[in-house]
Amino acid sequence: MAADEAEKTEAPAVRRVPLNLFGMAFGIAGLAGTWLTVARYGHAPLWAGRALLAVSAVVWAVTVARYARYALSVRGAFATDLTDPVAAPFAALAVITPMPAASQGLYAYDSTAGTVVFDVFLVLTVLLGGWMTGQWIYGSLSLDQLHPGYFLPTVAGGLVAAAGAAAVGQRTLGYAMLGLGLICWFILGSMIMARLFFRPALPPALYPTLAIEVAPAAVATVAYVSLRGPHVDAFSAILAGYGTLMVLAQLRLLPAFTRLRFAPGFWAFTFSWAAVATSVVHWTQILRPTGYLVYTYAALAAATLLIAGIAVRTVPATFSRGGVRTGPPHTTPAPEEH
Repeated sequence: MAADEAEKTEAPAVRRVPLNLFGMAFGIAGLAGTWLTVARYGHAPLWAGRALLAVSAVVWAVTVARYARYALSVRGAFATDLTDPVAAPFAALAVITPMPAASQGLYAYDSTAGTVVFDVFLVLTVLLGGWMTGQWIYGSLSLDQLHPGYFLPTVAGGLVAAAGAAAVGQRTLGYAMLGLGLICWFILGSMIMARLFFRPALPPALYPTLAIEVAPAAVATVAYVSLRGPHVDAFSAILAGYGTLMVLAQLRLLPAFTRLRFAPGFWAFTFSWAAVATSVVHWTQILRPTGYLVYTYAALAAATLLIAGIAVRTVPATFSRGGVRTGPPHTTPAPEEH
C-alpha cells in the first residue's frame, strides 16, 4: 500500500531533450539568410526573410525552455551533455542561432538593441567554443567519436559571427571571427576527414551530420562577401573550389541518406544546404551568367523545399523519438559502407 502511494506521488518523468534539437532554429535561420540575400539583390520580398528570422527566434526560445526544464529536472543532465563526446558540440547551436536573428532581424528595427544582443551571443559563442576546445584537449576522446558536428562550436560559431559582425558594422571584429572560423576549419577539417576516410563508418544516428561537410566553405563565402562586399577575388574562388568538391561528394552519399529513418537529426541538412544556396545566390548575382535569375530562384526554391519538408516531418518525430544519442558511440555500420 505504501509503495502504491509513493508511486502515485512520484513526479512524472521528464522527456530527454537532445541537444541536436537546437538545429531546428539554426536551420530556419539559415533559410532566412537565403531569402534575405535574394531580397537584398532585389528578387524577393524582404519581409519573408525577416518573418523566417522571427520563426527561428520563437523555435529557439521554445527549445531553450524545453531544454532548461529538462536540465533543471534531471540531476547532472547539463554537465553530462556538455561533456558528452558525441552530443556536446550541438550545444553550441543554442548560442550561435540568436546571432543571425539579432544582426539581420532585430538590428533592422533597433540598431542599438540588435548590436547589444548580437555582441552578447558572440561572446557566449567564443567562450563556449574555447571551453569545448579545452575540454577536447583535457578529456579523453577516441578518434571514432569525432564527427562533422565538431565544426559547430568554433567553425560555424566563428563564421556566423563574422557575417553578423559585418551586418552590425563591426568589421574588424568580423575579420577576427573569420580568422577563428577559418583556422579551426583547417585544423578540425583534416582530423574529421581522416576519421571519415580511415575509420569505421559513423553510426546511423550521426550519418546526417555528413551534410555539415558542405557548410564551412559556403558559410565562409557568405561571411567573406559580407565583409568584403559583392565581388569575386582569388580567396572567394578558392572557397568555391573546395565547396564544389564537397557538394559533389554528397552525391555519392545520397543512396545512404535515402535509406535513413527520419529523425530530428535531419536538421543537420538544413543550415548546411541553406548556406550553399546563399553562396550560389551571391555567385550568380555577382557574375550574372546567362540565365542567372533561374539559378538564383532554383537555389532559393531547393533550400526552401528541403527545409519545409524536414519541418513538416519534425513535429511527430520530435515527440516520438530522440535525436543524437548520448554516451559512447556504438559501432553499428552506417547504411552503406565506405
